[in-house]
Amino acid sequence: MAQFDVHRNKGALKESIPFVVLVQSSLFDRYRRRMVVPLVRRSELPGNTATAGSRMNPVFEVEGVPVVLHPLDMVSLALDQLGGHVTSLAEHGQAIADALDELLTRSWGIRSIVGKRLVAAAQN
Repeated sequence: MAQFDVHRNKGALKESIPFVVLVQSSLFDRYRRRMVVPLVRRSELPGNTATAGSRMNPVFEVEGVPVVLHPLDMVSLALDQLGGHVTSLAEHGQAIADALDELLTRSWGIRSIVGKRLVAAAQN
């Protein structure tokens, strides 16, 4: 199993979330669990969902199915909970890492603090 490999979802929500993508580093392969992010069918999202296609929710196509990365539902799964390997999204690895970065960093808070300081400095 490699980072950004896509596996079938064996869980109860497999109709709306047909796939998951493995996101953890290979440094942790000795553990019996894997961090995965759901790939939600785009058709399952409300039509006016503005987040699909955003930095945090990039859209991919897996087996002809448009899917949206949903990092807010990231989960750790036991190896036996992973379905079969489907494909790899390694070519989109940076987009996936950016989505996780958007979720996990304090970028918005830092930007607003820096922005306020720049405005205050310009006014002085």
